[in-house]
Amino acid sequence: MSWVAAVARLRARREPGVLVTVATVRGHAPRRAGAKLVVGRTETWGSIGGGNIEAVAIDRARELNGAPDPEPELMEFALNDKVTGRHGVQCCGGAVTVLLEPLPVVQAVAVFGVGHVGLELARILARHHLDLHLIDTRPDMLTEERLGVLADAVAQIHVHHTPLLPEEVLTELPPGTHVLIMTHDHAEDAALCDAALRTAGLGSIGLIGSSAKWARFRQRLAVEGGHDAAAIDRIKTPIGVAGITGKEPATIAVSVAADLLRTFEQDRQWEVPDTVAEVPHAPVAGLTA
Repeated sequence: MSWVAAVARLRARREPGVLVTVATVRGHAPRRAGAKLVVGRTETWGSIGGGNIEAVAIDRARELNGAPDPEPELMEFALNDKVTGRHGVQCCGGAVTVLLEPLPVVQAVAVFGVGHVGLELARILARHHLDLHLIDTRPDMLTEERLGVLADAVAQIHVHHTPLLPEEVLTELPPGTHVLIMTHDHAEDAALCDAALRTAGLGSIGLIGSSAKWARFRQRLAVEGGHDAAAIDRIKTPIGVAGITGKEPATIAVSVAADLLRTFEQDRQWEVPDTVAEVPHAPVAGLTA
């Protein structure tokens, strides 16, 4: 499997990884500069030459996979018989520098309703490195011509046309997906709110609309849906940054996007694992980091 396909596999699994690249080679070494290795939690793809270099790089990559907000780093290896590495001796006679680039799990967002506000929101979110799911029951909202403004997107965009039951898409979304409900139909919004509260593993849930709309929805979710107050409080409404009161679709979209980006930052703060592997500060024989 190519390293590009391996990175894509990790992204689809929503699994963190590290891309390991031979950055520089001086003298003799197992692989040339540019050789790549992808390290997941339990699997690896590709090779940077095997032996001590590869084993130490995998060890360090696994530490980065378990660390909060890891940064890229360089590792240097001397390949001679005077240096004993953690996993043995490599005496090719040269020196190698290896670059480790963390591949974090990207955020995922699902926008239910790609009307005026939904499309403006998609245009903003598409400029970010995330998985963006666009869902609508109306085929004319999802035509290639209308979504052409997203052609240069940084995000990976997934379009779902669901003419009958858009809530079925909720079970197909990646774990942790942030859901924004802004369809053209209040009945559709209500069904999505109910289904979202019944779907395990979602991120935040946001609903566009007025306080009067939410009062009706809240009562219906409690009485007809059987949800308790704590569950219903998972739904945030109104969405967007408080104090921005403009009604134009672009203004609302900017406000909602800004609030969502703030949620992303909060997610990063809470992603610190209970136990983080200690990062060695003293250099290992044959290795400086």
